[in-house]
Amino acid sequence: MHWLTLMSAIVLEVMGTTSMKLAHGFTRPVPSVAVFVFYGASLAMLTLALKKWDVSVAYAIWSGLGTALIVVVGILWFGEALTWARAVSILLILIGVIGLNLSGSPH
Repeated sequence: MHWLTLMSAIVLEVMGTTSMKLAHGFTRPVPSVAVFVFYGASLAMLTLALKKWDVSVAYAIWSGLGTALIVVVGILWFGEALTWARAVSILLILIGVIGLNLSGSPH
């Protein structure tokens, strides 16, 4: 259950970041409002996840996986380039997240 809460926070954060791109500098009303809705919901879910996760581990997983997922969204949805540097960087983020998860944090 705690993983589900944290994963929900990550997905909502990615939706908020995607909405930022779609808001075009807050010139489009619906995605502009969505930025605040998704980020608010993300932070609420992260707060709930912190009831069982160490803050250092939860935040690192939230930000790391969110970053990796938004790179994938950028490549697939916005046509951003997939370079070797990006691919290796995503892999390093995932290795770090796995390492943090294996570090023994109770969840």
